[in-house]
Amino acid sequence: MKQLLLLTALLFSLSSFAQTNDEQQIRSILSAQTTYWNKGDLDNFMKGYWNNDSLMFIGKSGITYGYNNTLENYKKGYPNRDAMGTLTFPFIQLKRISADAYFVIGQWHLARPKEGDVGGHYTLLFRKIKGQWLIVADHSS
Repeated sequence: MKQLLLLTALLFSLSSFAQTNDEQQIRSILSAQTTYWNKGDLDNFMKGYWNNDSLMFIGKSGITYGYNNTLENYKKGYPNRDAMGTLTFPFIQLKRISADAYFVIGQWHLARPKEGDVGGHYTLLFRKIKGQWLIVADHSS
């Protein structure tokens, strides 16, 4: 009986560590995106997204499908450092919805001294694809 209890406790602690590790990886991706954005590096900012035609981005102009289309929209909407401003990504909630998926809710804010600050909320769907957490859907408003 003691062995069964020890085994159960061990398995529970390992699953808790895995979840914590997954959450840390997702937070790390969002932190890296913030760093790249604030350096004006949209190409590296996009590394947090799934490089696939099925990537879905929902914004004020509607739905955009595909990694390249999303990157091009970012480049059109934020053509220079002044337009990009300084990004912050406060979290509201990070919730595991399955073994390979997380739902993230947060806020975004761009401090832009010349063009005026902008901000809003976002929801992200992260999926673990080939061992890597990636954003497969982004709704930013």
